[in-house]
Amino acid sequence: MMTTVNEPHRPSRPPLLGWARPMHPLNNPTPLGRPGPPTAVVTLSCPRHRRPPQMGQPRRRGYPHGRHRRCPRRIALPATGVALLFLAVSLLFISLLSAPPLADPRPDLASSSSTSRRFLRRHPTHGSSGELEGSESSDIPDSIWRSKLASNFYGCSNSSSNFVDSRVTTQPDRYLIVVTNGGLNQQRTGIVDAVVAARILNATLVVPKLDQTSFWKDSSNFSEIFDMDWFISFLAKDVNIIKEPPEKGGKAMKPYKMRVPRKCTPRCYLNRVLPAMLKKHVIRMTKYDYRLSNKLDTDLQKLRCRVNYHALRFTELIQELAEKLIQRMREKSRYFIALHLRFEPDMLAFSGCYYGGGEKERRELAAIRRRWRTLHIRDPEKGRRQGRCPLTPEEVGLMLRALGYRSDAHIYVASGEIYGGEDTLAPLKALFPNFHTKETLSSQEELAPFLKFSSRMAAIDFIVCDESDVFVANNIGNMAKILSGRRRYFGHKRTIRPNAKQLYPLFMKRGNMSWDAFASQVQTVQKGYMGEPMEIAPGRGEFHANPAACICEKTSSNSVVAKLISGHNQEIVNDTGIRKTIGRPPYPVYTDEEADGSDTEDDPDTSGRGEIIDTEPDDDSVVRQEEPELEPELEEILSD
Repeated sequence: MMTTVNEPHRPSRPPLLGWARPMHPLNNPTPLGRPGPPTAVVTLSCPRHRRPPQMGQPRRRGYPHGRHRRCPRRIALPATGVALLFLAVSLLFISLLSAPPLADPRPDLASSSSTSRRFLRRHPTHGSSGELEGSESSDIPDSIWRSKLASNFYGCSNSSSNFVDSRVTTQPDRYLIVVTNGGLNQQRTGIVDAVVAARILNATLVVPKLDQTSFWKDSSNFSEIFDMDWFISFLAKDVNIIKEPPEKGGKAMKPYKMRVPRKCTPRCYLNRVLPAMLKKHVIRMTKYDYRLSNKLDTDLQKLRCRVNYHALRFTELIQELAEKLIQRMREKSRYFIALHLRFEPDMLAFSGCYYGGGEKERRELAAIRRRWRTLHIRDPEKGRRQGRCPLTPEEVGLMLRALGYRSDAHIYVASGEIYGGEDTLAPLKALFPNFHTKETLSSQEELAPFLKFSSRMAAIDFIVCDESDVFVANNIGNMAKILSGRRRYFGHKRTIRPNAKQLYPLFMKRGNMSWDAFASQVQTVQKGYMGEPMEIAPGRGEFHANPAACICEKTSSNSVVAKLISGHNQEIVNDTGIRKTIGRPPYPVYTDEEADGSDTEDDPDTSGRGEIIDTEPDDDSVVRQEEPELEPELEEILSD
């Protein structure tokens, strides 16, 4: 009697956009080169019969090597056969239970995971939909959700005793107006640096004007995105801030327009902007993004942190909806992952990347690229090899599964229009069926007030991503930088940056390796990209992504001394919890390195007068067509 136990047929999914690319594990019966489940063959043997041998025939002994005679059909014992069959099937069932949960990444086999089956044995109750109730990723080790070392670090951005109150430092008749540009997070860097620039100039800052005419086409002003009153009051001791431009004789004073180089140092501001401010009194800086150096005195760096992590608070309406979405995610699972997918058509077109979509993809992305006349031709394959291209949704899903996140993990995806639509998202949704966005978590009525404003929609995503247990940044744009730094500041929450350069060859050859080998190699190449403290050496990395001067380390549980990661400053924490800085140089200090201009871009001013005076018209949309900075600006906008 032969009984064969086979795996039930799994319908294959359509290929992504019909592209020619390596076999996906959902379409391949043997994912990542792993052999399929063996066919279990159960052979039932009969017991030894006590029948006397016939005359003239020797007594036959059992076959060697464990082989048995087959039972004659006429003497088969049905009851014994059923019992042995049940035992064999039970053994096979137990062997499947013992398989590791990531042995097969296909989500349709998630119910075979050891965790789910252990839960089923303990709690056999199912929901009305047939889904397993209560099953979540809580049995996964905490180490993949949070860093064990995170509790040893904390944000510390209080100013030193050398940082004089703004009521003393602010000079009369000095006003700074800045016009930011780009998307929400690019504008955020401009706002942060505008406060520091006003402090350097000892000037009063007018609440920054947000970009309303560029790529993002958002008409929101500052008070419609950020809590303006909180912003002004929180920073009152650092910088004097007013809501409207100053008036003289009942009329607004006409500002003098300027633009400084990117990454302008404090000395640069004092040499270039201050002389004009002393003459004109009101200075208006345009295209204000990344116009301040990362090489600053520690007190100025800490001021940056106070602005970015404390003073910039979103409006109540934005905050309320975001908190509802976070609560709804928490109701679904104890932990959740937030993913900034960044796989929109404009991003792919601008990056010059290619994802195997054939002539259709080349034609569509080339049409988008024609919007920017100054973009140079890039080698798509070279870009992928160098890690300059976002991972596909499928690749992100495979990376996360390889890192240990099971298919029952809940993912919140922050993204705009995905290139290829649902066909592109299908592999990611198959790997992680618990797929959520702000659109799926909220009602039409809840989302309606924000739909026409890209920055307000981005703000909702920003808050949810910030509160997630794991944040995955699929590129190194502005949102990734700001959130990476913020999550470091508030306790080193797990932040995963795909090591795209090392992952790319693994994705290319994954069809020729086992899943275990693939997962092991992914975990190896991702070391140093998982949001652990000290992944980035002190003094390295862009400040907004790595605010080292604002993060302190606890030296021991009983010690009151907290050592800064940057290694050259210390704070003493007294019994009241108030930090007092010691060993700091007096403010301000400008080193020769900062003053030599090595951190600035090419200076278009060749007159030697030390000033950059813009003569562009008042309409900033005309300025954006200026050739020398068009491509860098677009690169920042599209990386938001």
